[in-house]
Amino acid sequence: MRTRDFTQAPAQAQAGAMFIGATRYRGPLAILRLAPAWLRMVRDLRRMRGYRWHTVYWQFPFTLGTIAFFADRDAMLRFARSRHHRRLMVWVTDGNRNATGGFIRLYTAEPDGYSNGVWRAESPEMALIPTFTPLASETTGPAVRR
Repeated sequence: MRTRDFTQAPAQAQAGAMFIGATRYRGPLAILRLAPAWLRMVRDLRRMRGYRWHTVYWQFPFTLGTIAFFADRDAMLRFARSRHHRRLMVWVTDGNRNATGGFIRLYTAEPDGYSNGVWRAESPEMALIPTFTPLASETTGPAVRR
């Protein structure tokens, strides 16, 4: 059901901001050299006020990426300024010695969303919404049919 109350939902749903990024490392040795600094950075991340959740993904051959959720954009940007994150970014961007490419995208959540069942603050029952959310070209969305 449509909602603005995500208090019963998992940490990811309670986030107001999301980070996604990836780095293509030079090779396996660069990834091994990365490990100690990365572990320190993740420890800081989990301790930061406003941290909600994160996961790491792999793309062949040497790309590691992160998706992280924060309470709001300021919490996300505070983490970007943290000591271990800054040190890691300096290491990553040291010419092409350690990495050959990377990207970062920052997203903020709309206040409205959807939750259902046990994750719904208003009611624990599963239920369909009566209409789809309208597209930019619509004033109301079409009915949801069973």
